[in-house]
Amino acid sequence: MAIMKINELRQKTSAELKSLLNDERDRARKERFDLLSGKKKNIKTIRDSKLMIARIITLIKEKC
Repeated sequence: MAIMKINELRQKTSAELKSLLNDERDRARKERFDLLSGKKKNIKTIRDSKLMIARIITLIKEKC
């Protein structure tokens, strides 16, 4: 999944954001596992996932 811009995320509902958050957490978990097992060497994808998770959490808190 490519990093979405904040304006695109703001247009989503709370339910969609929570779903995206779960998907992104699963993706980050898989990326970390692949890195540790030696399947991947690119750590930028983990950084991108963490950034996306932080953006989504911030927006969920704003909407509450």
